[in-house]
Amino acid sequence: MAHNAVHYHNELRQRRAPPSRQPSSTSATTPLTNTSSNGDANVHGNQQERDSQAQWPPVEHQSRASEFYGFVAWTSTYLAFVIYLLWAFLPDEYIIWLGVTWYPNREWAILIPGWSIMTVLFTYFCYFALAFARTPPFDHINSVTDGYAMLPDPQNGVYNAYIASTEPNAIPELYDIPLSMVNRVLYAQTKSFVASKDPVSHS
Repeated sequence: MAHNAVHYHNELRQRRAPPSRQPSSTSATTPLTNTSSNGDANVHGNQQERDSQAQWPPVEHQSRASEFYGFVAWTSTYLAFVIYLLWAFLPDEYIIWLGVTWYPNREWAILIPGWSIMTVLFTYFCYFALAFARTPPFDHINSVTDGYAMLPDPQNGVYNAYIASTEPNAIPELYDIPLSMVNRVLYAQTKSFVASKDPVSHS
């Protein structure tokens, strides 16, 4: 009697429990396979994209010869300066002891720097003298304009490049501004103001 009750209770529990689902082999492996293949394709595509971006713009293979030339020039300059100091300040006994049997006279150690400084100063003086000599006087026409001035071509009064450059969003053309226009812009308002304040002009 008791055995039948236990058997009936177990059977009733199995009926109430939901049936267990066994995952199929296709449903478990196919999505993972597709996902892994898509991930590999994406990684490969991203790698190709990074490679293409790294190669554009193309890398220029520059020669390192200029670096070696600069290093040789730098070391040679310091070496020549050290040799110059030794030649200028060491006594003759030490120079002969070093194995140097012939070297220029010591007076060149003073003459070369002195002449170099005077050459540089004389070069500056020549440039300033030529600039002053070629500068026209104030009453000469070349002080106002010359043959190198860039002025717009007159087009029968139809188009004025200076007025067109004052329009909004206009890109002004490259021209020299005449001195008369500069004076009119700078001093026209001042002249009218002075004329309005002058009692003689009103009378």
